[in-house]
Amino acid sequence: MADQAPLVSPRPGRLLSCRAAGDQAPETRPKLGKLKVVRQQLLQRYEHQPFVSCLAGLYGCQWRRYQRARAPPGESCCSKVECGTFGLLILTFFLSFLFLYFWSEAQNDYHDFDWFNFGTLGFWFPWSLVLLVLAAALFSYVALLLVLAVCLLTEGQRLHLHWTHKAGVAVTLVFSVTATAVLSDLWSREWRTLVLSLQVTAPVLHVAAVSLTTVLSWPVALHFFRMNKRARQGAVLGLYLSALFGLYLVPLAMYSPCIKEAGRLGPAPALIGHRGAPMLAPENTLMSFEMGVACGASGLESDIAISYDGVPFLMHDSTLSRTTDVDRVFPNRSHHDASTFTWAELQKLNAGAWFLSRDPFGTVSSLSEVDRSRVRNQSVPSLAQFLEVAALSGKEVLFDLRRPPAGHPYHRTYINTTLQVVQTHINSSQVLWLPSEERKWVQDFDRDLQQTSGESRSVQELRDQNIRRLNLHYSSMSQQQISKLWSVNISTNLYVVSQPWLYTLAWCAGAQSVTTNAVHLLGRVRAPLFLMTPEDFSVMWTLTDASSCLLIVGVFAFHWWRERGLTWSSSRPARETGPYSKIRTELDVRSVSSVHIKPNIQNLSGSPGPSCGPRPPPISEE
Repeated sequence: MADQAPLVSPRPGRLLSCRAAGDQAPETRPKLGKLKVVRQQLLQRYEHQPFVSCLAGLYGCQWRRYQRARAPPGESCCSKVECGTFGLLILTFFLSFLFLYFWSEAQNDYHDFDWFNFGTLGFWFPWSLVLLVLAAALFSYVALLLVLAVCLLTEGQRLHLHWTHKAGVAVTLVFSVTATAVLSDLWSREWRTLVLSLQVTAPVLHVAAVSLTTVLSWPVALHFFRMNKRARQGAVLGLYLSALFGLYLVPLAMYSPCIKEAGRLGPAPALIGHRGAPMLAPENTLMSFEMGVACGASGLESDIAISYDGVPFLMHDSTLSRTTDVDRVFPNRSHHDASTFTWAELQKLNAGAWFLSRDPFGTVSSLSEVDRSRVRNQSVPSLAQFLEVAALSGKEVLFDLRRPPAGHPYHRTYINTTLQVVQTHINSSQVLWLPSEERKWVQDFDRDLQQTSGESRSVQELRDQNIRRLNLHYSSMSQQQISKLWSVNISTNLYVVSQPWLYTLAWCAGAQSVTTNAVHLLGRVRAPLFLMTPEDFSVMWTLTDASSCLLIVGVFAFHWWRERGLTWSSSRPARETGPYSKIRTELDVRSVSSVHIKPNIQNLSGSPGPSCGPRPPPISEE
């Protein structure tokens, strides 16, 4: 007897019967066992389809199911080209993160970077913030692609990165490498800042890195047990374990002055206002110094130049174009040396309007209308006016002295001219004398001046020159050196420290004072942002590594169990045809009622019936 072709009703619960020679065939329901097989195939085929579709669509623009494919067990997750693309994606992720971290930790010096560009390009623009936002956006983009790729690998899907994303990854890679190279060439000292930042952030970064590596154990274990070649398994496992154990041991190489025994922390560093309070008022103006005193600064710092008629005045740059309206008042002399102007000419300049128009620190919006009115009326102050503010408030003063150019009337006598003003307007003991020229003569002239050096030398040399304070850039911060100098009564001042994390580091390192742009912010720091005892650090390190190790062992054990089809309980059998099938509850007949099934249907008379349509194809897994 010939086989009879099956027919399936398009509606649930009904089977169409074939009529032959007036015979009728009764409806016959398929056996429950066959429905279980069909249901299992359907679940295997359509499991997580919306989730996978979203992942594949975002990663490779493969929104339709027929556009993607699963990676069969034992085979590579992608072609050689896509493997190379995935490796490039990982490289771009790390390089973009490196630049983002480097530039975010350089915020302390954004002000210098923007003014450097102003001097080069001739106009003001907050390039530092634009660069930070761009770096953050590109890193977030690459990180999202990497997360999508890892999720696809976890679902056993083949990787296929869309060409637009490949172009985006290439742009991010070129940007990260170029920006890092250019900044390293122009601003190499910032790498020292990055190293210092690790002394504060390293414990947090360690926990984050170990957590990320622990999460990655899931796709690593999944593909490790899917591979059928021992060489591939060894390479994957060896690479992963090397990175993991390297992270576990990183704390052994960590050093931070903020990890110290309880009770060993010294007093907070005193704050010296760098050119006053330049975040709240125009730098090197009387308003700026008055704001610095009001915010609690213990000292004031400035830069001194000599006018053409012998009046010491406050100006940091060699020209007047950045902080005055010299372009408007003296358009033909805007690039002349500031010392070539007489005191009467300097008094014609406005030294505050630029602050409102350029807003170098983004703080103008916080000023009241009264303060803004004061800013508009600021002029270039003299050294005598500056010293009077310090004398009335009892603050120390620290200033550098710029020698006038050759041919200037006071080219040879600028030091004597400055000392005469100092002795007239302030107690000499309040002055930290920084200029190194003719230091021996200056000491003989006024022994009450606090001799301050801007160069790090041996302790014996410093004592021979009667140096009482060392003024160093924060990048040369060293707890051992600061402690050694303090033991012979030589204090250390670090400049310019404006970020709380950097102030925390200077505090823990034992610095006696810091020069800062942010007196109003650092004055609110009552304790180091990061401080812990060695015992607490050891506990944190041990718990992090131990928890990670246990989780990773559990993940690998789980995937090993799934590979071999083992069960945790007899009531939850694993699928025999593969280790990564989904375990489900009892069958619901309605979930597969719309599927073509091949039942054995015979009419009542026993005679073969004609075929009522083509045979439906069997359901197969992609």
